[in-house]
Amino acid sequence: MFFYESIDTLKGMIARPSFSREEAAVATYLQDTWQADGYEVCRKGNNLWIFAPGFETHKPTLLLNSHIDTVRPVAGWTKDPFLPQEDNDRLYGLGSNDAGASLVSLYAAFRTLSAKEQPYNLIFLASCEEEISGKEGVESALKELPPIAFALVGEPTGMHPAIAEKGLMVLDCTAIGKAGHAARNEGLNAIAEAMKDIAWFHTHRFPEQSDLLGPVRMSVTMIHAGTQHNVIPDRCEFTVDIRTNEYYTNERLFALIRDHVQSEIKARSFRLNSSRTDERHPFVRRALMLGKQPFGSPTLSDQALMPFPSVKIGPGDSARSHTADEYICLPEIREAIETYVRLLDGLDGLTIA
Repeated sequence: MFFYESIDTLKGMIARPSFSREEAAVATYLQDTWQADGYEVCRKGNNLWIFAPGFETHKPTLLLNSHIDTVRPVAGWTKDPFLPQEDNDRLYGLGSNDAGASLVSLYAAFRTLSAKEQPYNLIFLASCEEEISGKEGVESALKELPPIAFALVGEPTGMHPAIAEKGLMVLDCTAIGKAGHAARNEGLNAIAEAMKDIAWFHTHRFPEQSDLLGPVRMSVTMIHAGTQHNVIPDRCEFTVDIRTNEYYTNERLFALIRDHVQSEIKARSFRLNSSRTDERHPFVRRALMLGKQPFGSPTLSDQALMPFPSVKIGPGDSARSHTADEYICLPEIREAIETYVRLLDGLDGLTIA
């Protein structure tokens, strides 16, 4: 089922650097490859999508999606990150695991599934800017597509379905004091003021906890204050990384936090909310029948930008992502293609969006 073609395509992706916002070369490579397979490939920026033949408006639409961008290579690579290398059933290269293997496996499944009539319309979308949650990525592409009933998002999960995913909100906070001479104990120390709020972020627990995602987690990750040793600082700036569960939208959480802290707070974005798909969903039920174990994912993906039910599932291991000597095991790709087809072939019961 297109296994060898998938490996060749993945090698071609690895050989073309595709950092977020710099995916043009790999997007053009994939567009040319898929057009050679006989498909009409639509493109917006560096997003590519293909409609399966026989689109009918009375059917629900199922979206297969993964991303083409990568992070930059970290220190510690012992291999050339842009030279695909096979070694004992492993294919090494930047983006092999996250998420090139998912992309080529989903495309192979798309080719198989679209070869016969399905109870749904099928769209395959290769999106950009996923690693930075960029506005020109999947969010931009979705505006060009018809309403989606359900999406499969390809990310390395060991082919177990992540039916819930934590959201993200980043806060930039500023505590205000009053400058003075340190020797005379003048002013109001903004660091001391910030420490009160930092302690709250560290210790507060929101009551609603998820069985799959656990509690909301808040971590102060950056702090900056002061100009020199003998001046009481009048500003202390700090950053808070907040990982949300499905019980709190980012807007609601922001309002609750604002009621508890004295510092000025500003959210960088409210876009990246938590998501969850009901375990009674037809896809999840079929996954359970195949022995797959649903779980909640702590890592962010393009699911956060999808206002419809979705499940994250793909070959590989999330622990390999963004690491030196990233690799995918070739049998994982074969298994992924077969599993995607088993999960989706003839899948019924999707609700028209």
